[in-house]
Amino acid sequence: MRYMKILVLGVVFGWATGLPAEASSSNWYNSEGGKVRLVTTGKPDEAGKIHGVLDIALKPGWKTYWRDPGDAGVPPQLDISGSTNIADAQLSFPPPQRHDDGYGKWAGYDRPVSLPVTFTLSSPDQPATIDANIFLGICETICIPVQTRLSVDPASDPDNATDAALVKTALATLPSPARSDFGISVLSRDHETLVVQAQSPADPASVDFFIAGERDYMLGAPVRSEKDGKLLFTVPILDRPSATPTDGGLYYTLTSAEGSVDGRLPFP
Repeated sequence: MRYMKILVLGVVFGWATGLPAEASSSNWYNSEGGKVRLVTTGKPDEAGKIHGVLDIALKPGWKTYWRDPGDAGVPPQLDISGSTNIADAQLSFPPPQRHDDGYGKWAGYDRPVSLPVTFTLSSPDQPATIDANIFLGICETICIPVQTRLSVDPASDPDNATDAALVKTALATLPSPARSDFGISVLSRDHETLVVQAQSPADPASVDFFIAGERDYMLGAPVRSEKDGKLLFTVPILDRPSATPTDGGLYYTLTSAEGSVDGRLPFP
């Protein structure tokens, strides 16, 4: 499930479209391993944001990636630069599962998944059209790139109860904010390794830790260990920026039998 495989296949398959923009949700785009569409709530909220999901219906045996898929894949990507009156679009991710394809360990999903998307309007009182270029990898024994353009006119069906229910359900799957008894604390960090301790009210055997590299950080799969009654995860730092960022941090998700939480850790 190597990154190079995705790139090569991407040249072969090229771009396809899931047009036209006739509804508050797009048509399905079908691929070998599943199908994908954009669904929205139609109406913007009081903050001038339209909520939606990137709906990924995987076929049995197929998988797709989390926000950081490791060194062998690509995360779902959404480009809204061709849209009208859309200033920004932010993808959110439900808690992933750990997968091992024989080449390496990576984070993703092995069942249909809906990724929440928040679209921010440039002018909340003006009409908006979402025209999004989508790219993601879906994988069985090899990875197939899904490259398509999905278009949505949110105002065309603003009271669709089915679409609103799907978006609400997807939002409910997102991790809760980390807290003192359920979260991650940094024990040590240097240029090569990050060591963190996990706190969780659940059985430690059910706990897993996922961390996303960004701002030119490339991270290896966390290695789990237990010491003096503490649950630890050691994260190899495979690559890093020349200067440590002074703002933001590394996004993480901590999962367990009691649910999941997320937060950010300081850049090591």
